[in-house]
Amino acid sequence: MSNTVIPVKLGEQYEGTVVDVLYTGVGVIMVDDYPIHLENAFEGEKIRFEVTQVNRKFGRAKVVEIEVASPDRVDSGKDYLLEAGIAPYVNLAYDAQLRLKQQQVQKLYKAVGIDVDVAPTIGMDNPTHYRNKTVVPVKYVDGKLTTGFIKKRTPGDIVPLDDYFVNDEKIDQIIGIVRDILDAHKVSVFDDDTQEGEMRYIMVRRGYYSHEVMVVLVTQTPTLTDEDAIASDIAAAVAGVKSIILNHNPRSLHVLTSGDNRTLWGADAIHDKLLDIDFEIGPNSFYQVNPQTTEVLYDMAATKGELKESDTVIDAYSGIGTIGLTVADRVDKVLGVEVIERAVIDAQKNVANNNVQNAEFVTADAPEQMQKWKDGGLKPDVIFVDPPRRGLTEELLDAVADMNPDRFVYVSCNPETMARDARYLIDKGFRIKGDIQPLDQFPQTAHVEAVAVFEPIEK
Repeated sequence: MSNTVIPVKLGEQYEGTVVDVLYTGVGVIMVDDYPIHLENAFEGEKIRFEVTQVNRKFGRAKVVEIEVASPDRVDSGKDYLLEAGIAPYVNLAYDAQLRLKQQQVQKLYKAVGIDVDVAPTIGMDNPTHYRNKTVVPVKYVDGKLTTGFIKKRTPGDIVPLDDYFVNDEKIDQIIGIVRDILDAHKVSVFDDDTQEGEMRYIMVRRGYYSHEVMVVLVTQTPTLTDEDAIASDIAAAVAGVKSIILNHNPRSLHVLTSGDNRTLWGADAIHDKLLDIDFEIGPNSFYQVNPQTTEVLYDMAATKGELKESDTVIDAYSGIGTIGLTVADRVDKVLGVEVIERAVIDAQKNVANNNVQNAEFVTADAPEQMQKWKDGGLKPDVIFVDPPRRGLTEELLDAVADMNPDRFVYVSCNPETMARDARYLIDKGFRIKGDIQPLDQFPQTAHVEAVAVFEPIEK
């Protein structure tokens, strides 16, 4: 197709067949070699669509009619979740979601020239209501405080919602209770246009095993009118609540929560367990949102890493110590490194709370710390990483190559950046040991976790 000729026009309708579903969750229809991206569209479906956006590389469209449906399509009755972007696969049968994610990982590795087996995706027995944390916006609608979702491409509007489908059902109930208490106190809500108001979001965390609850009131202002009375009302109304926090987060920060926390009632943190290790979880702690599959994920990563009692393990991007502490009883020593100081403080608390004698966590840039360890004569047997979606830096990958561990265990929440990093490691003299194992950490969404083990070709 010519770079200057776009074969579709805005607002016009066309027909086509979905030829692919990208790992981002969108279906693809080709019009004269020009890709059209559609949500709620699955491979093999014949669809009438209306073009909503175009550029030189691709267009976007909305489904007008599904003329021939995929045999894997289901009618969930929850299309509002598509508008919210909460569950793009809600109309795809769960076994088909698992197959699709396996295929997507295969395509991403093939795209970077890596020939590797990708195992079937490990799923959940009950792939709904699994999230142990949520952050929701608040706004007055017709004089009543409302929680829900921000509709795509309408950042100023909130569509009311009580069942998020992927949240722990108790969390959805708690959101409603807290919202109504705030409404009763007639709290003000921050408005981007006027730059006035206090409340921005409600965040709730709930321990899967402990059932301990943390409520976080995210505000534009450093204080909240009636905050003591509001905290008392929440404490009286929410079963299992252990911590009520005010998170001061000015809109200029462009993040959902800041690091500026003040405890209004109860403890500064809650607790929960992973693989029998007790973790202290604060309002900013990175803690996997699906603890059921996280236990499977970490146990599988340890098994694929073939851990031995004599092993020295480095846990890079260690966070609050979730991977390092859950494998500590299988190895000789765990060394964790994390650049975020408050996460390391939490990790050190978790070491003490669990009386773990063979794990240490330090605050540092991971590549720099790994070089220090190497210069000090440390030779790790296994290195674990579980990076953010952007994947690993070349500096971190170079540090891994320099340390030349027997096994490098890569846990990823983004198979695209993982495949990129795998290509870099292979070019550095490593190979993939065994298969790539996907795991469905976020059912009903386009996200997939994956685990791979790398080993050096030459020792």
